[in-house]
Amino acid sequence: MTDQTADHLIEARRTHRAISAANCGTPDAQAAYAAQDAVASAFGWFREAPAGHWKSGGPARDAVLTHAALPPAGVWTSPAEAGDWPFRLRGIEAEIALRLGRAVDPALAQTLDVCAAAELVDALCVSIEIVDSRWTEGLDAPALAKLADLQSHGALVLGPWLPFAPRDWQAQVCRVQIGAQPPVERQGTHSLADPVFVLPAWLRHATRDGRSVPAGTVVTTGTWVGLLHAAKGDLVTAEFPGIGRASVQL
Repeated sequence: MTDQTADHLIEARRTHRAISAANCGTPDAQAAYAAQDAVASAFGWFREAPAGHWKSGGPARDAVLTHAALPPAGVWTSPAEAGDWPFRLRGIEAEIALRLGRAVDPALAQTLDVCAAAELVDALCVSIEIVDSRWTEGLDAPALAKLADLQSHGALVLGPWLPFAPRDWQAQVCRVQIGAQPPVERQGTHSLADPVFVLPAWLRHATRDGRSVPAGTVVTTGTWVGLLHAAKGDLVTAEFPGIGRASVQL
């Protein structure tokens, strides 16, 4: 089952044509993560080096958080130009990315709570995740199929880095402008109340193979605005006052 899921995702990425998830039958999260790893191996995304960029998150604190290591070619510095990047969908999520200031080995990862994990972070920035899918069902594909597909990841845009310090996340405002659409503004709407909440689960996942996560590794931590929709040609800007902004021309 897992090999079939990975094979379909590899074919979809190579041909830039979506494939139905209906017959993949990924049985559990372990199989979905194995499919992620198989796709990464097929394209040589990380080779012998650990992934430098990840996504992690979930809909609520009592939900199981999910994670994906992101292909480096799709990580862009703001202001970014998507050019001819082969998106099928252009979902927009405005997020906060965190950067580790020190390496984390498996033993340390097992001990972390949210407060201890926060001490490992040296910087944060505004990020825009562009959501996409290799499945014809798109965001209606089964949950495990989406997890195997890097949790529907398309590309990641990172704004300028700012030294990390604790913040009142409930007071934090987020503003998004997509082309000529009306602007979207939210306050305190991160699904986990604090982006740092993802760190312990993410680091335990990222070190599960026995390798350390290097200093400088970046994780983007989940949307503040749900999923917004953009079109080719739109300029997308996300701003978190007091932190910064990021933009991408689609």
